[in-house]
Amino acid sequence: MILVINSGSSSIKYKLFMKSNLKEIYSGIKEEITSHDEAIYYILKKLKSNNIIKSKEDIDIVGHRVVHGGDYFKEAVKIDNIVMDKISELSSLAPLHNPANLSGIKAVYEVFGDDIKQVAVFDTAFHQTIPSYASIYPLPYEYYEKYGVKKYGFHGTSHHYVAKQAAKQLGKKLEDTNLITMHLGNGASVCAIKNGKSIDTSMGFTPLEGLMMGTRCGNIDSSLVVYLEEKLNCTNDEMTTILNKQSGFKGLCGSSDLREVISLAKKDDKKAKLAIDIFIYRIKEYIGSYLMILEDIDAIVFTGGIGENSSLVRDEICNTTDKFNLKHFVIHTDEELAIAELSKEFI
Repeated sequence: MILVINSGSSSIKYKLFMKSNLKEIYSGIKEEITSHDEAIYYILKKLKSNNIIKSKEDIDIVGHRVVHGGDYFKEAVKIDNIVMDKISELSSLAPLHNPANLSGIKAVYEVFGDDIKQVAVFDTAFHQTIPSYASIYPLPYEYYEKYGVKKYGFHGTSHHYVAKQAAKQLGKKLEDTNLITMHLGNGASVCAIKNGKSIDTSMGFTPLEGLMMGTRCGNIDSSLVVYLEEKLNCTNDEMTTILNKQSGFKGLCGSSDLREVISLAKKDDKKAKLAIDIFIYRIKEYIGSYLMILEDIDAIVFTGGIGENSSLVRDEICNTTDKFNLKHFVIHTDEELAIAELSKEFI
């Protein structure tokens, strides 16, 4: 069996798949964890008590979502000490995620033993094909050389997964397919895919760049950060919190949940209406720019909580893109299944 782990700092999500056909047979979440070791023991006990497995030996391999692979990891890899050291080193690029991802990996070794096979699947890997003219920021070049400052992009596992599904629906090979995929949820990103490869994406050095999101502001004038720090007399950490956790839908109208925002808009809340308009406008901006760089496109794809469930957002976007005779797909993303598929290759 294949166990897929998504380790956060305060919770761990997990899914178990059959090795033979990748059928999902169990899923759950362990919240409010005190340690990752304790959480993995809990998951193992849960699987045993529900008669899903008889012992830990029933697990053939464990696949992990790891947020940041930097320029180093371009595909999924079998985990060893060198890989773990590199994930730790890259924690400076994803301080909220990589340390928790690494703790989950170490906890699995602690619980299952050193012989358990583990695989790391990186959110950034799919975007490693973005050309340098689209990924390098026009800053002093030494910042890229010394500090790795560039666009990395995120949601790569999701964009890749739905792209493969869209290609199947089109009856084409992925490598012959051009798409614009939109992962729209509390976190949101757009990806331009040419011949099956990511050539640009809206998220950047961090997930803050790009679209307006549930609590993230997305693209703003960078000088605003300095201006607001002076006006608000706040620290860098406080400003980072404002930009990442107090902005977006939440900052504009008080709620980060689009369902609540739509409900407010129906009650004629002007701020809620404005928030929806900004969100849709910025998506259209990216679609327009990606149409230019792709030149030829087979379809646009909606996925994620908003992309899959909000007909309002889809209709507003499709009313515009229909003028270009574009096909539209709504495809449920399954990042855990994608991780299981990649992990299976290492068994």
